[in-house]
Amino acid sequence: VIYTTNAIESLNSVIRTAVNKRKVFPSDQAAFKVVYLATQQASKKWSMPIRNWTSALNRFMIMFDDRISRHLI
Repeated sequence: VIYTTNAIESLNSVIRTAVNKRKVFPSDQAAFKVVYLATQQASKKWSMPIRNWTSALNRFMIMFDDRISRHLI
């Protein structure tokens, strides 16, 4: 449905860098916070619109209507 290999690889790189800077996490929650914050920082740099997002979103609505619709309100 979505062909964004470069975007996924870029996001993985950002997350990997953030995790590698901190060798030890006191809890799982701390690790989740680092990943969340790294993702938030990466998303601020994204400027290109996602190609064919409307058709991809329509496909997701067909496949996952119950899970997607509550987030689109």
